[in-house]
Amino acid sequence: MTGPFPNAVLFCCDHNATRSPMGEGLMKKFHGHRAYVQSAGVKNVLEIDGFAVAVCQELGVELHRHRVRSFDEMQEWGDDISGFDLVVALSPASRHRVLEFTRHYHLEVEYWPILDPTGLWDMREAKLNAYRQARDQIIARILARFGPPTAGPIPA
Repeated sequence: MTGPFPNAVLFCCDHNATRSPMGEGLMKKFHGHRAYVQSAGVKNVLEIDGFAVAVCQELGVELHRHRVRSFDEMQEWGDDISGFDLVVALSPASRHRVLEFTRHYHLEVEYWPILDPTGLWDMREAKLNAYRQARDQIIARILARFGPPTAGPIPA
């Protein structure tokens, strides 16, 4: 584990439809209520990605009720970015946007370059494998950063 365990973590990516909801769901699965965890995207133009839902369901992580939201919507709903100890950017666009916030707020920002599985492959199984690869990259980074799960074992 690197650094102290944060009280509030925000995962972010481009649309809050694939990678950041996976990060949010996996973090909650592994560390329960140890930290307040949310996710957001640079834009809100998509719904939750069905392939992300499917590969997380394989591990018992429920994403099907996830409500996609942008940074702007997040702030409109009263979830102020300054309330997060750590912001984890999972895409270059979200990293750029979060670094703009650091001009106004003191935020710890980490960039985890995670594969964007959207648009890869045409065949269902190949597509699912790309999503599993992104999910597994997120799991590896969560375990490296926050330590082993405190809310139960890693599902097989």
